[in-house]
Amino acid sequence: MITYSIDPAHSAADFKVRHLMVSNVRGEFSGLTGTVTFDPRNPANSKIDARIPAANIQTRDPQRDAHLKSGDFLDVEKFPEITFVSTGVAKNGDVEYKVTGDLTIHGVTKQVTLDVEGPTPEVKDPWGNVKAGASAKTKVNRKDFGLLWNVALETGGVLVGEEVSIHLDLELARQ
Repeated sequence: MITYSIDPAHSAADFKVRHLMVSNVRGEFSGLTGTVTFDPRNPANSKIDARIPAANIQTRDPQRDAHLKSGDFLDVEKFPEITFVSTGVAKNGDVEYKVTGDLTIHGVTKQVTLDVEGPTPEVKDPWGNVKAGASAKTKVNRKDFGLLWNVALETGGVLVGEEVSIHLDLELARQ
């Protein structure tokens, strides 16, 4: 078993969601923390526990960010963290895995499956720390997590799409 901590300075969770039914708005959460315990001999024994400060959302628009932090969406005062705790890991190729787990957003927990690439081969940084990386992606329906706010458009459709694509890039520091 190899235990890594998620390096918050070099990791991020990105997302995209449809806006006005015509384009995608992208955003990012910074400040990810957590632990990855990886068993290369028996990946099913591996575990992931990750936390994201919900208030760290950035979409390059301060007004939109404030709205996303409000009770209409993430309600960061009441639900300050987004969490993921794995419940299963299955190998899906040479360096690919299906990681199933409990994702909690806005106080609602749903099971999701992440498509994971990695971990990469370990490297030693200039300060002697051993690092590896991984990336993961999934899609969720925001309404499943109680994120219901929307506006109907005069021409049909809605202001904010329901499907959210999530992509994680992680730099892992060996413990």
